[in-house]
Amino acid sequence: MTFFNKIKWILGILMVFVLIVTTNLIDRNNFIRVKDSVVSIYEDRLVAKNLILDISNSIHKKEMAVALTDSAFFENSNNGENKNIQNLISKFETTKLTKEESETFNDLKENLNQLNKTESDFVKSSYISKDDMFNQISKIKNNLEDLSKIQLLEGSKQMSISKKAIDSVELFTQIEIYLLIFLAIVIQIIVMYNPKKES
Repeated sequence: MTFFNKIKWILGILMVFVLIVTTNLIDRNNFIRVKDSVVSIYEDRLVAKNLILDISNSIHKKEMAVALTDSAFFENSNNGENKNIQNLISKFETTKLTKEESETFNDLKENLNQLNKTESDFVKSSYISKDDMFNQISKIKNNLEDLSKIQLLEGSKQMSISKKAIDSVELFTQIEIYLLIFLAIVIQIIVMYNPKKES
């Protein structure tokens, strides 16, 4: 094999190698984006949505107890509900929060702390002053509704990121096929090219 033929083979193999490595790195980056997006949708959105629903259920029980002047609830079940809410809040803190979500969440925590004080006053008033309780519960319900809307919005953003990454993978896959066909033709030309020696 002549030196010129060796150069042709090396160039041909290098072109294929560079193409494969480049497309592999692009595909890898897109798959990482899809994976991160899917993980975020589950861990930071679906889990958070479920926690919001559980907190809402506990708040609803409190609201019903106030509406029915259920003193037994405040004597027997309220402390358990407060611990449950605190546990859910701790779990929610472990999710990835956006700036807007973090502000709403901090507002929720403040309103929950205020609710505990309002409950204490409500019990001391022999379950008479309901207005303060209803006002505080209303603030908390608004916070939970806002957090719920954020989950949908952020989930939608993550889905959009995923879709773009998948579209990129499909586009680069098509480009790879065309480039491989082109390279196969170029390599064939390089390998078969045989310059005529001057007589």
